Amino acid sequence: HAKHYEEALSVGEAELAMDRRLGASEYNILAVQANLAMTYAELGRLEEALSMERDVYAGSLKLNGEEHPDTLKVANNYASTLVTLERFEEAKSVLRKTVPGARRGLGGNYELTLRMRWNYAKALSRDDCATLDDLREAVTTLVESERTARRVFGSAHPLTEGIERDLQTSRATLSA
Repeated sequence: HAKHYEEALSVGEAELAMDRRLGASEYNILAVQANLAMTYAELGRLEEALSMERDVYAGSLKLNGEEHPDTLKVANNYASTLVTLERFEEAKSVLRKTVPGARRGLGGNYELTLRMRWNYAKALSRDDCATLDDLREAVTTLVESERTARRVFGSAHPLTEGIERDLQTSRATLSA
């Protein structure tokens, strides 16, 4: 929380090595790896973050199943990094598999579900190869997500504001 990411990285790497050496539970190892992935991302080491997020997602799927909140959270983190790296096809693939499970398991009003739908819309709309259908789907997804976020969290919530910004951008792109 103090943004001492270099120090956090060395502590996290040491913790992971110790947990592995001492035979910590798979759950604990995945949690440390998830924290390390976030630290890598904060340091701008996105490829390393992505690699670790991919491992955490696979491990969480195996340990918890598709619709477990932990699996959905790491799937969203993984997809978000894919979007940041402009690997839109991979991001869409992950989110097409996981968003329905989030809607079933958590509900459409849950913050994580809204974040996953937002990431999906970003993957659709930011791709230079996006079709008109992709852009329409992105706008539709953002309209629904923005409406829900506004109702659940209010118009001043950062999630609502972020979705609204991307909705405006996606509408402009679709119009163009």
